[in-house]
Amino acid sequence: MTDLFPASEFDDWAETYDCSVSDGQAFPFAGYTDLLQAIVRLAAPRPGLSVLDLGTGTGNLAILFARRGCDLWCTDFSAAMLAKARQKLPSARFALHNLRMPLPSEFDRKFDRIVSAYVFHHFPLAEKIRILTSLAARQISPTGRILIGDIAFPNRLTLEKIKAAAGDDWEDEHYWLADEAAPALENAGFKVEYIQVSPCAGVFSLQRAS
Repeated sequence: MTDLFPASEFDDWAETYDCSVSDGQAFPFAGYTDLLQAIVRLAAPRPGLSVLDLGTGTGNLAILFARRGCDLWCTDFSAAMLAKARQKLPSARFALHNLRMPLPSEFDRKFDRIVSAYVFHHFPLAEKIRILTSLAARQISPTGRILIGDIAFPNRLTLEKIKAAAGDDWEDEHYWLADEAAPALENAGFKVEYIQVSPCAGVFSLQRAS
């Protein structure tokens, strides 16, 4: 199967990624900083909290947890992105890893929080749920939470409005539609909360249903 999002593209982007997201005014990164802050707020970080950041990129989300004394474990499938993240987070643990695959053995443990930003829109909904249910079964503590911040819309109508406004900046990917994703996640055994942070981004807060 051809990989539509090869790691080499992200290796090439690593040098300019932080500049790409810093403006945060236009699609797809409108509200970028607000989204990261929303993930952190919902995670309620404290010193010693173990946090797994999936698709950490250059470490922009992870560093917010590090500043709050959390124990950081970070993955990404781009070696160049990880090199940037290591510069920002010398005390974190890192692994070169594709989310479609099981986590490396040294990461096969329980975490208090699993977080991710701007990653899961690369996967169709069924694959999103497969990855998340596997993580919930193996990697999250009984009282832990998974927080996914990503390009997301309340419904298809809103997506189409943003698509029309974005014009040439739009790319068709597997963006979240909350009114479809939330019921599917609930059917997969999660308690789900969703908040819209910007016109094109939101956060899913997931806990295993008892």
